[in-house]
Amino acid sequence: MGDKHISSQFDAELTVATSRLMEMGGLVESQMRAAMEALKNFDTDRAHEVLRLESEVNAFEVEIDREISSIISRRQPTARDLRLLVAIYKATTNLERAGDEVSRIARMVLALAHDGVPRPLPIADLQLAFELAMNQLRKALDAFARMDERMALEILKEDDAIDVEFNGFMRKLVTYMMEDPRTISASLDLVFIAKAIERVGDHAKNLAEQIIFITRGTDIRHVSLEQVENAVR
Repeated sequence: MGDKHISSQFDAELTVATSRLMEMGGLVESQMRAAMEALKNFDTDRAHEVLRLESEVNAFEVEIDREISSIISRRQPTARDLRLLVAIYKATTNLERAGDEVSRIARMVLALAHDGVPRPLPIADLQLAFELAMNQLRKALDAFARMDERMALEILKEDDAIDVEFNGFMRKLVTYMMEDPRTISASLDLVFIAKAIERVGDHAKNLAEQIIFITRGTDIRHVSLEQVENAVR
């Protein structure tokens, strides 16, 4: 009876830790939506909202890390339970870093709003990349909550789409800068924004990799997609 009681408590603690991670992910999603609106309309209020949320995201990271450390020291978990806790810890770090990238976007928006943006620059082209990155993060959080390795595999397959958008946007910016040197300063700010969006997609991919680590006990970082597909069959 005592062992069963301890097991139930442990399961509850794992559930709480996972739920807190989902809350943190929801907060980062809110940051991204605000940042996308800020970029679309050069809305400084929305940009400041992103920066305000940054401290809340950071607080989540500290809280979850502390809880994970406490669970590991008290429960000394093994096998899948230990992999889950390690994965939550790593996922928390990835979400915090994704939030940092979104905050960087907000700061660039504020700089562009202050300095003015040359009209011809293809700012609208960043919207698709932004939406792709948001969708990847949303799917990664959903897959983590469900421990759905098939959905995780889809995220890994779709990661290249953001890279394609980034490369295409970079080629356009180079053309604008060559044709009109007055656009160089603003274009460089847009480069930082585009790179930040790409990095958010990378962090979503890292979340997907952690799901397969939990379910299969296999570290698939730096492994080819074909090998990953074979692993989850």
